[in-house]
Amino acid sequence: MIDKTAIIDNNAKIHSTAKIGPFTVIGPNVEIGENVTIHSHVNISGNTKIGKGNTFYPFASIGNDPQDLKFNGEKTLLEIGDNNRFREYVTINPGTVGGGGLTKIGNNCLFMISSHIAHDCKVGNNVIIANNVPLGGHVTIENNVVIGGNSAVQQFTRIGEMAMIGGMTGVLHDVIPYGLSTGNRNSLQGLNLIGLRRAKFENKDILGLSEAYKEIFATKNINENISKLIGSFQENPLVKNVIEFITKDKKRSICTPFS
Repeated sequence: MIDKTAIIDNNAKIHSTAKIGPFTVIGPNVEIGENVTIHSHVNISGNTKIGKGNTFYPFASIGNDPQDLKFNGEKTLLEIGDNNRFREYVTINPGTVGGGGLTKIGNNCLFMISSHIAHDCKVGNNVIIANNVPLGGHVTIENNVVIGGNSAVQQFTRIGEMAMIGGMTGVLHDVIPYGLSTGNRNSLQGLNLIGLRRAKFENKDILGLSEAYKEIFATKNINENISKLIGSFQENPLVKNVIEFITKDKKRSICTPFS
């Protein structure tokens, strides 16, 4: 069902099961999958591909030009997966040529009121981003991350799988998988043990991760600490994930208990 007041370009590709509310505007290069619900006063533009079962609430702005002064109208993309919810005033920008040309959102995510996903971000599955949280350009958010309200994530930052960011946190340093991070300029407060148990990881692996955490951050020389650690913890999948995350991009600063 498409409301008669919606303005939809003839070249837009919209599945017959999509529902589009009053005064919504959809541009020519937009593709919308099945069972998508778009409420009133939503703007979807740019080269934007939207999967199945997504819901967009009033005044969301999806696919408009990146907030990057170098952007000059190049053809870049925004891809959105399935079953996400985009609450009121959410804004998402496509990629830029300098950042790879793609902003990508996974599946089953919740973006609360006034959250912003900037150009060239990569957001995984089952991510929750609370009210008024901006992600700067080129940010990577892995699966099952939760970011508390009124936090801000600096450009190029990485947040690992199942990490939790407390409300009103300024995220300047990469956060390891399963980490808990808070603070005006974020520091590490421990591990998301409750989340790990709820996800039904084996108890021995959780205990191993807790021990490895102490060793990894025993001193400020994290890479040296890891080199001593690998032998005894290499079979633990949680520890392996943390080590791979830290060593993948050695140019980035890692959030530590003593940031």
